[in-house]
Amino acid sequence: MYFENAKTVVIDDEALPWLPFLPYSEEVHVKYIKIDPVRGEMIVLMRSGGDFKLPRHQHSGASTTYTLAGRWAHVGESWIAGPGSVVFDFATATHASEALQGAGQVITFNVIAGDMVFLNEAGEVWGVENWRTGMQRYLDYCAAASIEPMDISSMW
Repeated sequence: MYFENAKTVVIDDEALPWLPFLPYSEEVHVKYIKIDPVRGEMIVLMRSGGDFKLPRHQHSGASTTYTLAGRWAHVGESWIAGPGSVVFDFATATHASEALQGAGQVITFNVIAGDMVFLNEAGEVWGVENWRTGMQRYLDYCAAASIEPMDISSMW
């Protein structure tokens, strides 16, 4: 594709479903906005009730999280992310994330590059999330719910 043919793309997030983020958390739901297999990147909304904990995981690429609602933090860190906060996680960052008590619903907008490698308590790999697993979760959900999937990987 030539750059002269590139057009602005608008995504209607209301047309995309919220999916359970299983097996990692029953409380967390994800909405894949864009999945980019070329850069190995996902743009995803995450939503949870005020009582969630995302298991310990390591990023293989950088991750940027903008908080739309609620309050959360990485377990053991001194900072708190609230509405309007931007959290930058570097490649190889390892942490667990949790809502703060009384936070209400937490909603974040995330740009995630590379893999999120989930670790069990012994530090062993439990699961891996990336653009491929995100796309498969989306397609499986659409098939089970008889929803026509949108092409969330197309850039134009």
